[in-house]
Amino acid sequence: MKVLVLIVAFNAESTLSGVLDRIPGSVLLKHECEVLVIDDASSDRTFAVGLEYRQSRPDLPLTVLRNPANQGYGGNQKLGYSYAIAHGFDVVALVHGDGQYAPEELPRLLQPIADGTADAVFGSRMMRGATALRGGMPFYKFVGNKMLTATQNLLSRSGLSEWHSGYRLYSTDLLRRIRFESNSNGFSFDTEIILQVLNADGRLVELPIPTHYGDEICRVNGLQYAGEVLTACFRNALHRAGVFQRRSLSPIEQVGNSHYDLKLGFRSSHTEVLKRVPAGSRVLDLGAGPGAFAVALANAGAIASTADKFRPAVLDPRVQAHTMDLDQGVDLDLSGYDQILMLDVIEHLRDPETFLEDLRFELGAQPRELILTTPNIAFVITRLMLAMGQFNYGSSGILDRTHTRLFTFRTLKTMVRDAGFEVHEVQGIPAPFPKVVGDGLLGRGLLALNYALIKVAPRLFSYQVLLRASSRPHAHHVLAHTAVSTAELVA
Repeated sequence: MKVLVLIVAFNAESTLSGVLDRIPGSVLLKHECEVLVIDDASSDRTFAVGLEYRQSRPDLPLTVLRNPANQGYGGNQKLGYSYAIAHGFDVVALVHGDGQYAPEELPRLLQPIADGTADAVFGSRMMRGATALRGGMPFYKFVGNKMLTATQNLLSRSGLSEWHSGYRLYSTDLLRRIRFESNSNGFSFDTEIILQVLNADGRLVELPIPTHYGDEICRVNGLQYAGEVLTACFRNALHRAGVFQRRSLSPIEQVGNSHYDLKLGFRSSHTEVLKRVPAGSRVLDLGAGPGAFAVALANAGAIASTADKFRPAVLDPRVQAHTMDLDQGVDLDLSGYDQILMLDVIEHLRDPETFLEDLRFELGAQPRELILTTPNIAFVITRLMLAMGQFNYGSSGILDRTHTRLFTFRTLKTMVRDAGFEVHEVQGIPAPFPKVVGDGLLGRGLLALNYALIKVAPRLFSYQVLLRASSRPHAHHVLAHTAVSTAELVA
């Protein structure tokens, strides 16, 4: 591999040479390696020490840079990761210039990425319990680390042993998929990049490392840091719920439809629709995404088919898949179906009114059932965002940037009626909290609370709207039937 050892340094005059000395020769021999020291505008001789070390060790591929202005702990990492991407490295390993993290551990930490089993590797001081205390970690920091990590795991649905170690290795393929440049320049950068890695489904591996606390100066304000990282995790939880979107937390998107998740096992749009599809029903799932819901329909005894612009990611021999761009209209014989599903689809269409009119025409003279779901733009969180001057589009949720239209209960019902359908049911759906905070006590509690509020004020507290309607025969079909009936009567 082509490996960059990134050493971030600030006022590390007394420790930098020792850190450089401790970089294992095996890393330099086994990999195409470069060591990059970035001095973050130190007020001491850190930069000079780096230059002197380079002169004394011409065999070491060492680059020493100095920021003309202080970039902060996170800002310095951004420079190193950008350097790694620009110079074609496969892996960047973050080491601190104050000597707190042992460079001797680099060969072991590199191995999971070299094996292809990880996209990121974190050295954890907390995997072996009290060894962190024996390594000099103050007791109050040990307790604070444990408490913060537990809360962050709860909010992010992860199981890391530590969120606060600065010993980290990232593949540059992963770094290209996340928006690390948008993160804080301060110490909360480390938490924010973990959230981005998790949101990008990066394979993250933790390995135990020794703990060393020496004479280095701690530059972190503990209370301020705790507030910043918890705020970041809470904001990410809202982002994952599609409630308060942040572009920086979304991975760089790939073209396709695989990002739509199945929501079953709790009260959701998918669960409610599944209840309304009887066994044996012939169902067409329009805009089916990866096709997982069609498989769930087949498992429930329905005869399911899909139609989507992309081929389904989930292939099942029981499900017939059709390729169709809904923005080009309905190009499929619908006569054999009892129910048509449009789950979180109508808001993506360029002209949903015309599509529904065409759909009604293609459904023919016999009434067919239409079930559709769509986000409720009048959801309480969206209203609060507007009150605060916010309207943040993101990669999913109510304000998904691919949505072309936004609906309330009333506007959705009016549009479906105007297209020639008879509306039988309109129901509010709660936010998918178990998908965000886990299907445990917290997730179920929030879901129950949301559902109770929907009963009181559905237009205000519904995250989604479920509408069930049936098609009325088009005048063209009624006229044809009238002509046949009249001819029979005359005969």
